[in-house]
Amino acid sequence: MNWGVNVKRLGEASRQAEEKVDQRVSVIVPCYNEASTIGQVISDFQRYLPDAEIYVFDNNSTDGTAEVAREAGALVRSVALQGKGNVIHRMFGDVEADVYVMVDGDDTYDASVAPKLIETLLNDGLDMVVGCRVSDEAAAYRPGHRFGNAMLTGFAASIFGRAFRDMLSGYRVFSRRYVKSFPAHAAGFETETELAVHALELRMPVAEVDTYYGSRPEGSVSKLNTYRDGFRILMTIIKLFKLERPLAFFSICFAASLILSIALAIPIFGTYFKTGLVPRLPTALLCAALSLLGFLFLICGLVLDTVTKGRLEAKRFAYLAIPGPSAAPRKNRC
Repeated sequence: MNWGVNVKRLGEASRQAEEKVDQRVSVIVPCYNEASTIGQVISDFQRYLPDAEIYVFDNNSTDGTAEVAREAGALVRSVALQGKGNVIHRMFGDVEADVYVMVDGDDTYDASVAPKLIETLLNDGLDMVVGCRVSDEAAAYRPGHRFGNAMLTGFAASIFGRAFRDMLSGYRVFSRRYVKSFPAHAAGFETETELAVHALELRMPVAEVDTYYGSRPEGSVSKLNTYRDGFRILMTIIKLFKLERPLAFFSICFAASLILSIALAIPIFGTYFKTGLVPRLPTALLCAALSLLGFLFLICGLVLDTVTKGRLEAKRFAYLAIPGPSAAPRKNRC
């Protein structure tokens, strides 16, 4: 009887060890009108990650992107809701793997770096590795985009902590526990900001690896609007600041209201001490209202800070419920 139990336990241990060794790798590609480049992207990743499954998530393309991807050997899914954030929400929910390689379908990222990104993730037990863009082509990485990326990355770092040089890169490798714990609220290009903040918020182990960033091939058009999407990313950072650091956010609002109230009240007090009169009653009422508003901001910050800590603990439990990445050899599972 004991012999049978021991055999059963040995079989269970062997099965668990096999699962640990068997790392499933999936390449996930969000696409919108990339028929001219998606075939090359799939071919490159098939070459450098021959055991990986390649998924293309088509976001209402009108140029035959889905057909080209399917003919190239990718598994194609359609996403009806427009926007990269909506596509990532669907990708993270649908695809089951141990390691996820996410790359844009515009053929600007170097597929040969993918094995190095995965190796870094597994060997160091990380949850996200970002392909930090390096390019000497002005057309590939325009000065306006460089400046905007540096400004937004620096702004986010001042709030959530500095861990990235290229927060907006579209080339990343994720662990399973990162993907399955990601909330995916954003709808558009601001989703890259949300990806970075999620890692910083839970203090996940992350890294960056330099990767060549090339210009788009002829016939491929960027879907990024510099000013519109840059403004949306900035608003996303502010919104995440309010959601994830409510005490700091509302303390700033409290201080601003109180300083404005005091600035408006100084002349009123000066007149009162000289004459004993308050001739500007509307201004005095405004000062009182601003002071009350400031204290309301402070109370909101204190209450929401407690709520946020509870929500963060729940997210942390969901994150820890999934085993971390392993440095064991990878083998694609059918």
